[in-house]
Amino acid sequence: MEALECLRTRRSLRSFLPDTIAKETIEQIVDAGRLAPTARNVQPWEFVVVEDASMRKQLAGIMEYGKFIAQAPVCIVVLCQDCKYYLEDGCAATTNMLLAAHGLGLGACWVAGDKKPYAENVRKLLGAPEDFRLVASIALGKPSGTGTRAAKRPLSEMLHWEQY
Repeated sequence: MEALECLRTRRSLRSFLPDTIAKETIEQIVDAGRLAPTARNVQPWEFVVVEDASMRKQLAGIMEYGKFIAQAPVCIVVLCQDCKYYLEDGCAATTNMLLAAHGLGLGACWVAGDKKPYAENVRKLLGAPEDFRLVASIALGKPSGTGTRAAKRPLSEMLHWEQY
């Protein structure tokens, strides 16, 4: 899929078929996250792939807006070592993975992590070191529908040249 078409057609999908996702496909998606831009090349990220249904159910129970993670065949949790630009770097990696998933014909949805009251519980559940922060969780699977694109403001309303 061409890059700009991928950007234009990606949707946040929260409903998935129960089909398993091949390990190689998951690795391709995580590798896209690894290739994200990173401040000072720190690469603070670690990715935890959760396929186990009981673990996904526990994650879904912890996250206030991530209940659909229980039905997704895969959840990729993005954790970053606490450093100056961990959030920017982790968000860049998350975006890359969302786009890679779409480009490979899969559905995905970003569930926020940083600054959420459940972030520490997720970190502990996954056994991540104390100096890591939860940035995001990505529900991933074959979509059970096409989803709808949220209305976007027109470019003319937000683009400014030279000054605001």
